[in-house]
Amino acid sequence: MKQILIKPVISEKSERGSNKQNVYTFVVDKSANKIEIKKAVESMYATNVVEVNTAIMPAKLKSRNTKTAIVKGRVSAYKKAYVKLADGEELDIYGASENE
Repeated sequence: MKQILIKPVISEKSERGSNKQNVYTFVVDKSANKIEIKKAVESMYATNVVEVNTAIMPAKLKSRNTKTAIVKGRVSAYKKAYVKLADGEELDIYGASENE
């Protein structure tokens, strides 16, 4: 069985979405569809998913200068999923326990 959810996206923009609109962002497998993503989030976090939107982020060329040469490379393309939860629900994507 393939792993659908790869990792949550932790950034300022994704935090604003989770706080204001109850939308969480995940990096997902490129071949996963919206139904598989919804089932994976619901089973992993025991929540009700209302909506799933996906976006394929294109590859980007990167370069950096070192003392001896210019190193060129690229960042691979990946797929993101924006998961909207039902009102009053939230995800603990940091994995912190309630006792801490």
